[in-house]
Amino acid sequence: MTWFAAPAYAAILLTLSMGGPAMAESRILITSDWGKVTAELADNAAAHALLAMLPLTIEMDDHLRQEKTGTLPRALPAAPRQRAFAAGSLGLWSSGDFVIYYRDGQVPPPGIVRLGQVTGDVSIFDRPGKVTVTVEAAR
Repeated sequence: MTWFAAPAYAAILLTLSMGGPAMAESRILITSDWGKVTAELADNAAAHALLAMLPLTIEMDDHLRQEKTGTLPRALPAAPRQRAFAAGSLGLWSSGDFVIYYRDGQVPPPGIVRLGQVTGDVSIFDRPGKVTVTVEAAR
């Protein structure tokens, strides 16, 4: 190894070793009577604020047979919006409306704030009716 490569190699190792705990903090667990899934949170102000308010219990309604929606106890900060979503997307419609999408699709402007992505089988929410979910930091 040359003299100039050693510091770069050390910096890469330090960066990689720091990624483990930080990534674990960005995972959440969503539990209901229908099952449970984990999700990875996005790296934006709204997702960080959601993580800080956990644990939460949210009563969710079915909407348009594509998503479950529920109201958060307080608004989350603004973040960039997008119109398209995929099954498993976690979103924020208005500043306090939490959404779990179980089908692919698009929303009208101004779009949703992306909060994260479910890593489990989101089809557990693909049924009509209300569901109460508990959202907590994954351990």
